[in-house]
Amino acid sequence: MEKCCPMYNAFIAYDGGGKAESRTRGSRRLGSSAKNMSETQLPSQAAEPRIHEGKLAIVTGSARSIGAGIVRKLASKGCNIVINYATTSSDDAAATLKAELESKHCIKAITVRADISTSAGCEQIIAAAKENFKNSNTGALQVDILVHNAAVLYVGPLESVIEKEFQHIYAVNVLGPTLLTAACKPFLPTDRSGRIVMMSSINSKIGTPNTTLYSGTKAAMEAMTRVWARELAERATVNAINPGPVMTDMYLSASEEVKQGLALWNPLTPLAPVRETDSPEVRELGNRLGGRAAYDHEIAGIIAIICDPDSSWMTGSLISANGGLSFSM
Repeated sequence: MEKCCPMYNAFIAYDGGGKAESRTRGSRRLGSSAKNMSETQLPSQAAEPRIHEGKLAIVTGSARSIGAGIVRKLASKGCNIVINYATTSSDDAAATLKAELESKHCIKAITVRADISTSAGCEQIIAAAKENFKNSNTGALQVDILVHNAAVLYVGPLESVIEKEFQHIYAVNVLGPTLLTAACKPFLPTDRSGRIVMMSSINSKIGTPNTTLYSGTKAAMEAMTRVWARELAERATVNAINPGPVMTDMYLSASEEVKQGLALWNPLTPLAPVRETDSPEVRELGNRLGGRAAYDHEIAGIIAIICDPDSSWMTGSLISANGGLSFSM
């Protein structure tokens, strides 16, 4: 452990994965088709500079899908990972990912199943981190990177919204990041080197029909990003990204109506056209819909840029991560 991660005695990972249901909580396991599609365009495996050697990252919703792509990218740069997830259905995926990260990248990763929409769940994450990690410079826990990736998605017309669903999605998507950021605040760096990333969505801007609740929560996250950029300025930068569709099981299992609705934006998305380097499955789907969705490693790469030490003069920003569907202004 000391040889691989000199700045920490141990480390913990947080994944907000959730149930594979029509109303999806967190990130989901990629099926074989989605996994093959996602891995098609992985760049050549040159050694990543270990710019985060010994640092600690907490990533919610990271046992599967986009979240797993994020922790893989950060781990490849030397970062220890807290894999957080919310339900027992992600236990096996989290354990497998933990073993992969430690074996491939010589970092320390620990899984924590906890509900970020409760104070108790956030306290559980911090307690596990304090128990397992001590920064070698300070002798105390330091949370260098916090990525709010876990989310719940409800899709349905306005008249179908019920109070229970409203309370649930806002508890996970809005209250969760608030509680966890507050819990992490005492453990953020004191030299502005911390990085907080909010996973918003293109839905907050384009007004996708039937996403009243989801789009509202993502707009709230963007507003919180700007507030925290000022409030936490001496500890960390705070930025958000707004992905569009991503090649995950959630996207692939969506109804044809949903896919066609999203496809209306493909002619306006400069990077949507498929290429010969895409897999046959991606080309078939992309040609039918007029463009492809993102790969999870493409989203992870943008988050990695935000977390780079050289990105220290950027805060309070919404970064487009959608192939140009919506430009940052």
